[in-house]
Amino acid sequence: MTAARHVSLIGAPTDVGAGARGASMGPEALRVAGLAEALQAHGVEVKDCGNLAGPSNPWQPPTAGYRHLDEVTAWNQAVHDAVYAELGGGRMPILLGGDHCLGLGSIAAVAHHCRDTGKKLRVLWLDAHADFNTSQLTPSGNIHGMPVACLCGYGPQELIQIGGKVPAIDPKWIRQIGIRSVDPGEKRFVHEVGLEVFDMRYIDEMGMRHTMELALATMDANTHLHVSFDVDFLDPDVAPGVGTTIPGGPTYREAQLCMEMIADTGRLASLDIMELNPALDVRNKTALVAVDLVESLFGKSTLMRK
Repeated sequence: MTAARHVSLIGAPTDVGAGARGASMGPEALRVAGLAEALQAHGVEVKDCGNLAGPSNPWQPPTAGYRHLDEVTAWNQAVHDAVYAELGGGRMPILLGGDHCLGLGSIAAVAHHCRDTGKKLRVLWLDAHADFNTSQLTPSGNIHGMPVACLCGYGPQELIQIGGKVPAIDPKWIRQIGIRSVDPGEKRFVHEVGLEVFDMRYIDEMGMRHTMELALATMDANTHLHVSFDVDFLDPDVAPGVGTTIPGGPTYREAQLCMEMIADTGRLASLDIMELNPALDVRNKTALVAVDLVESLFGKSTLMRK
């Protein structure tokens, strides 16, 4: 059996790492938008594992540079354990967020699984933001701006050790796509670490096709491809239901091409759908677009292709 035909939905209803409330309602909005039914229509067997449990959002100011560190740690550990268990059972986990701090637990679990199985990991981070902040670089202390840095070993001990290895991943394994909002200090840090970032200027100049060809290059049959899809990757005209809208993102068609090219590789093995905020959405429009794009990840196309 191929994991991509046997999917497990895992809800993580929390906005504990975010600066706006409402992403905690994201998992239910994706279910209401028909995610399971859409996947089933493509011949995928779907198991909905329900929602993980974790601490409520205390909505406190940062302490020693981090907001809600204990709560973020608890949620990410729960996400790690759930994602790791589904991968171990030969299934493809789809994490329904929740804010993007949870990408830490999800990708740490995928890296853990890849160490177990001898697979190479490639992470596509589809986002308006690099999420490579540290407590020294960001005044907000919101940990949803830090998960990539934590995965690469830059962050509080409680977070960087989730998954059992520090760092959980090598920056060379990540390709960031659609980036258009990076803090000044974060910009220098991304450069120093050598993160591969295809920002919106690159996409404007070179096009989404060339961008994705590079982002997907050098993968082979032993590669586990993980996609971490923050819906603010999309232009706000397409997807208004996010806490941090940044104008100038990929259009609907560019996003579809991105997803279709990922599907063409046949390597997709795990997925996050993050930062959907129904409180800021218009009649669940953003959730419906997200489901539509996920369908493309699973092979939906206008015509039959060779």
